[in-house]
Amino acid sequence: MKSFECGTLVPGCRWHTSAENEADLVSRVVHHLHDDHGEQMVRPNMIEEIKARITDHPSERRQPAA
Repeated sequence: MKSFECGTLVPGCRWHTSAENEADLVSRVVHHLHDDHGEQMVRPNMIEEIKARITDHPSERRQPAA
C-alpha cells in the first residue's frame, strides 16, 4: 500500500490518501491539488516532488489465529 500526506508538500494541509500502486496515488494527489489548492497545471517537476513523498505501508492483513 502506498500513502501520501499532502502536508509534506503543502504546509498545513491535513489531507492524506493511499492506494495500491503509485499511479493511482499520484492521480489522486493531482486531483486534490487541482480541486483543493487551485493548481491549474501540475508540472513534471511537481510529479517528481509528489513521488519523492510517497511512503510504503504494508497491507494490513490479519495473521491467522494460532
